[in-house]
Amino acid sequence: MPASASSLEKRLISFIREYGLVSGNEKVLVAVSGGPDSVCLVHLLNRIKDELNIQLHIAHLDHGLRGEESEAEAHYVSGLAEKLAIPITVEKRDAGEWGKANKISLEEAAREVRYKFLDEIAREVGASRVAVGHTRDDQVETTLMHYLRGAGIQGLRGLRPAAPLPYSSKEDGIWVIRPLLALNREETVSCCHDYGLQPCVDSSNRDTRFLRNRIRLELIPLLRQYNPEIDNALVRLADLAGEDADFIDEQASAVCSQVTTREGGMTCLDSGKVRGLPLALQRRIFRIVLGQAYGSLKDVEAAHVDSLVRLLFGNTGKCVHLPDGVLATNERNRMVISDPGASVCPWPLLDTSYSLKVPGETKVPGWRVTADIINENFYREDDIFSASFDLAKAGRTLFVRGRKPGDRFHPLGMVHSRKLQDFMVDSSIPRTWRDTVPIVCSPSQIIWVVGWRMDDRVKVTTSTEGVLRLEFHRDK
Repeated sequence: MPASASSLEKRLISFIREYGLVSGNEKVLVAVSGGPDSVCLVHLLNRIKDELNIQLHIAHLDHGLRGEESEAEAHYVSGLAEKLAIPITVEKRDAGEWGKANKISLEEAAREVRYKFLDEIAREVGASRVAVGHTRDDQVETTLMHYLRGAGIQGLRGLRPAAPLPYSSKEDGIWVIRPLLALNREETVSCCHDYGLQPCVDSSNRDTRFLRNRIRLELIPLLRQYNPEIDNALVRLADLAGEDADFIDEQASAVCSQVTTREGGMTCLDSGKVRGLPLALQRRIFRIVLGQAYGSLKDVEAAHVDSLVRLLFGNTGKCVHLPDGVLATNERNRMVISDPGASVCPWPLLDTSYSLKVPGETKVPGWRVTADIINENFYREDDIFSASFDLAKAGRTLFVRGRKPGDRFHPLGMVHSRKLQDFMVDSSIPRTWRDTVPIVCSPSQIIWVVGWRMDDRVKVTTSTEGVLRLEFHRDK
């Protein structure tokens, strides 16, 4: 065995043990494309498997993109598996069709199809680890690509030695591992040469339609003219970002359970507690909550998190619509984030009318309503659950109910009356919420659509002598 190859084996064992990539007595699924990196990976793992006490299974996917070239790679990997006496699973899936169906780029489609395939095969063969051939060069390219896309430290840490397999959760216990982050691409090519291996050459690696290829072939060589050590600089950046991100993740996970609760298909956050946290923790908590809602962080972008931070400090009653029907609503003391498509209303249905004590306190399902009478003109900034009325115009005989067919009222600031249904549509009140919105009425009219608008005819004016103050509080 060449001396250089022996050195690579030792470095690989050291890296695997340093990061705890395998624990022994487990099966590792090795993703082998047929290129130098993955061929080097499976060959080295096969040589050190006894020392690590692991079993190997090879997985190869034909993405259906390069015709005869892809078929030749599948044939080569099958032959390599037979030579190494490692069981193998080979499949073909159409990444192009997947991309069209899901309206994503071909590059992203190939990645999604590949990881879904690896997840399925890992479960079938009972593998708890999926080894992929990402090298130090891939770390450089990934970190730079994430930087160009405007990533924060979460993205700048790039590729991690171990992480939950995409489309799998931590609870599933299937992790993707990257032992070759200890090596660069030149070393994997040399390894194949030293062992007499002849890996395939993927022509798509030179296709500059793909962003990663443009970064590898055009941008990085240009950056090396400015800093010959740019590769080392980007790897250091990824390492430092990873350390910071891991620390913030730990802090956020510890705090998250203290400021969030689950109620049906929604997550509720204690707004006051979250506002008191450092911005870095606020952002990370929102990422955790969105990750729980979506099932993964794959499609959670910085813009989504930023919109929730703005909502947290925005006016009560505002909402933010996120992809796939996720709705975030800012209530008085909490923020409610519904699961995808659930459009869950945090308010209970009012199935009958409830008389209000004026003055006094009234409990109705889900709410505690207080009514105060103030015998002088006064001004207080209202939120969506508080409103002030002219007592003489509103009266003391009031009740709260849900909406009814044919309801009309005269929204504050408008000249004419409107159908309540039309008002709710124009106000973007989710359809599933509309029957749960409390409606405060006098015997003759609606005076307040709680959470949205009071009636113009009962507003406080300069001639008002008595003020009725109503406040709705969530009843826990």
